[in-house]
Amino acid sequence: AMLRLRLLTWDVKDTLLRLRQPVGHSYAAEARAQGLQVQPEALGRSFREVYGAQSRRFPNYGHGQGLSSRQWWLDVVKQSFRLSGVQDEAALTKLAEKLYRDYCSSHNWEVLPGAAETLSRCRELGFRMGVVSNFDNRLEVILSQCELLHHFEFVLTSETAGFAKPDGRIFEQALRLGGVCPEQAAHIGDDYSRDYRAARAAGMHSFLLRPAGQGEGPEVPPEHVLPTLSHLLARIEK
Repeated sequence: AMLRLRLLTWDVKDTLLRLRQPVGHSYAAEARAQGLQVQPEALGRSFREVYGAQSRRFPNYGHGQGLSSRQWWLDVVKQSFRLSGVQDEAALTKLAEKLYRDYCSSHNWEVLPGAAETLSRCRELGFRMGVVSNFDNRLEVILSQCELLHHFEFVLTSETAGFAKPDGRIFEQALRLGGVCPEQAAHIGDDYSRDYRAARAAGMHSFLLRPAGQGEGPEVPPEHVLPTLSHLLARIEK
């Protein structure tokens, strides 16, 4: 069936951009630069634990609970180091502020293979484009630093929207920003429930980026699966 798509919305992390190295390794490198020895693996485990707890306690960067996303992240970084044995408060503050800035830049992010080419081609084909991401308000700067921002008419983060995927209201906002009805739009992302299933529940089309050999996930019709981003064009050009 011919898809009459006018708008494509994109997830960012692990769809268009990925971290250059695991969080524990970049945190440990920054600690080393400040004369502190912390094991990257231990720091990675601490980070995952703290990030999970903070996300449960203050969902969507504490939006609506009086926290700024900056404060949310500074707390996560400090707690991760505390849990890994760093107790010096002055050092913790310095580390947190430096790392918060560092994750704003292409220093820590790289563009996934095929992403820039696929975005360029989609624009040439006349699609309107936007971002829908569970991210804080640093995202525009990051996309700009990674030279992807110019592809998009809008960047909708969960912090700005006030809702995080899989909440359908973030997709409704995206459709309003794109000026289309749901059946004229498709969302592309790597997460089954937050991206693929949530966009479909909002009435949109959706494609799931699922690299080969990634293990078994929930059943998705093969024509909705993208083994690489480059596969998108064949699905939407028909």
